[in-house]
Amino acid sequence: MKKTLLFLLVADCMIFGQVSENTKPIAQKVNILKTVNNPKNNDYIIPGISLGISGIPNLRDIGGYKTNDGKTVKFNLLYRSNEPSSDVSKDLERISSLRLINDFDFRTNSEISSVKDIMPSGVNYKHLNILADNANSAASSLESLFGNPNVVNKELGDGKALKSFLEVYKQLVSSPSALKNYGIFFNTILDEKQLPSLFHCTTGKDRTGWAAASLLTLLGVSKEQVYYDYLQTNNYILPLFYEERQLFISNGGDSGILDVILQVRPEYLDAAFEEVNVKYGSVENYFDKGLGIDKAKQTTLKKIFLQ
Repeated sequence: MKKTLLFLLVADCMIFGQVSENTKPIAQKVNILKTVNNPKNNDYIIPGISLGISGIPNLRDIGGYKTNDGKTVKFNLLYRSNEPSSDVSKDLERISSLRLINDFDFRTNSEISSVKDIMPSGVNYKHLNILADNANSAASSLESLFGNPNVVNKELGDGKALKSFLEVYKQLVSSPSALKNYGIFFNTILDEKQLPSLFHCTTGKDRTGWAAASLLTLLGVSKEQVYYDYLQTNNYILPLFYEERQLFISNGGDSGILDVILQVRPEYLDAAFEEVNVKYGSVENYFDKGLGIDKAKQTTLKKIFLQ
């Protein structure tokens, strides 16, 4: 388990932060996010909240958010999560209740070789390596660095960590592997027979975060709600790594570097949307020209996901 946690830490640049009375979660509740009805089981839930499966704490339904034209993103069609690994074995019955058709895995080959997905039988596994063109990025190649905090301080200090992460988010928008694989993902979920589905990376932070943020934006969800959903990752992943963070710091690691690398922050998502505006002019054009989701397909997505 410890080896798995360490790999999660270094491979997907996930969240760290000190858990204490004085620590405030980065994601603040937005007062426009009211409790809404989930028609599948008549339970009232808040959009963006974890489904409460301990082995996948960042498993969340993307439904429930209101759009600018008064519609609502449907529940029970698409789920975002951290990796469903060995820790979910005891929860397979609950996962089965989601009736998943597909498990979209956005991780790199090296991440998958270390930690395999575990899903109920009958779920189709689809590997989409978003960062295939960026094998040396901060989001996929920090494993060796975290074994030596002094190396981390040297390699990622003086603002280099922040610069690296902002570049990763730009690459999520414009690199060939990201465009190809996000395009496959969104084209697949255009078929209602491929839903419900789940998509994930290692912690559900960056690759997963951009997929969710771009889709919600295309559907017409407000920026405030999109960022709320993105920042929720901090709340669900942070408690898992308190001990590892303390050990890193006690061995001489710079906590400030960890904060930059391992949190989700609004400026990261800002960098991705800025790249969209520079390269494509709008989210709609990004889906059309970058991902192969033209206006007709965008209309189909809205018909599928909105009510």
